[in-house]
Amino acid sequence: MWKKLLIITLIANISMAAASCVTAADKKSLPKEEEADTYEMLNMFGEIMERTKVSYVEEVSDQKLIEAAINGMLSSLDPHSSFLDAKSFQYLNEQTQGKFGGLGLEVTMENGVVKVVSPIDDTPAYRAGLKPGDYIISLDGTTVVGMSLNEAVDKMRGKAGTKIKLTIRRGTQKPFDVTLKREEIKIQSVKSEIKADDVAYIRISSFSEEVDKNIKDSLNKMQKETKNGIKGLVIDVRNNPGGLLDQAVAVSDLFLDKGEIVSTRSRNEEDTIKYNATSGDIAKDLPIVVLINSGSASASEILAGALQDHKRAIIMGEKSFGKGSVQSVIPFPKYGAIRLTTARYYTPSGRSIQAKGIEPDIEVKPAKIEQLDLDGFMISEAELKNALKNDNAETGKNKAKNEKGAADDEDMQNDYQLLRAVDTVKALSIYRQSDQ
Repeated sequence: MWKKLLIITLIANISMAAASCVTAADKKSLPKEEEADTYEMLNMFGEIMERTKVSYVEEVSDQKLIEAAINGMLSSLDPHSSFLDAKSFQYLNEQTQGKFGGLGLEVTMENGVVKVVSPIDDTPAYRAGLKPGDYIISLDGTTVVGMSLNEAVDKMRGKAGTKIKLTIRRGTQKPFDVTLKREEIKIQSVKSEIKADDVAYIRISSFSEEVDKNIKDSLNKMQKETKNGIKGLVIDVRNNPGGLLDQAVAVSDLFLDKGEIVSTRSRNEEDTIKYNATSGDIAKDLPIVVLINSGSASASEILAGALQDHKRAIIMGEKSFGKGSVQSVIPFPKYGAIRLTTARYYTPSGRSIQAKGIEPDIEVKPAKIEQLDLDGFMISEAELKNALKNDNAETGKNKAKNEKGAADDEDMQNDYQLLRAVDTVKALSIYRQSDQ
């Protein structure tokens, strides 16, 4: 009996504190009867908790009940608000630092099941062919319906080398099973290479720490590797689930000279924050194409939206995911943290990203290219009888260069969106040179 009194007293004290806070902060907007209802419902919560502890078929701890209650309160608000226990909070910190254990999936909760936002490059999920929009309906034979997002994610984590079976539903296909082996995920957030001799290709797989520095270093390196410098850039954020806001702002700032990058607006207008670009475009006004798809979310959409609104880049690919909300992580020592949605993102022109995403300037669906076999009906000048010879003999250096270019072209044939992006940069570069 004394335990029941203790819990009810504790809840009553919390409710009194909550009522006094509400009265002080928003006294005019809440009628007295609503304040009384809040007090009564908090008392009811204490009674239900005690009844559950006494009468539930199995013994259950106070901590489990309270954590579940907090998580239920937060997750009922939107898919991205939740309670993080100490273990989940540690995992979140590891993820933003670019190193963690698991399958390599960015997921959210939709209609009671886990939805894949995107697989992370070079991870078990990526190699198994999981795609944005896939639904995970069970884990090792246990349905995810009824689980919270945190519970599902915890179940997918585990010791490196252990396996887990995921049941996937993809579109109208029959559900199928995929068995994945867990690994320690080390994210290389930035990869770069030269495409088609003079186009810089920069792949950003997530916005973790120091991405802006890595991009700057990669671009400088590629400038030195090309004889006459690069002619333009392709920035690839397809299947990039996002990451740190400050990195999204910093990367956007690399390619903008001035103006707003993004703003965050909460329900209180005075709390609006605007992030502005500083002077200096590291690409020196070279043409840029940004590749996006349905797996591009959050920080990726901030970058695409900023460069699109400032007419600094052509956005190509498919409509992005549409996660335009800001989550604040508020730690609670010993117990973990809460992740609470506190604001929305807006592009420089005032567009909300939330549930709409970024529409590409040029829509390009994934496609497969096949070379036509014309059965020898087409002939060239070189095949004509007595045709003049070309007086420029191919040097060994040019031959090696052409062989590398052919291999590069073959690589891009497997990625139609990338091929279109490189071609667009090439075309823009020609017109830029003509104007100059």
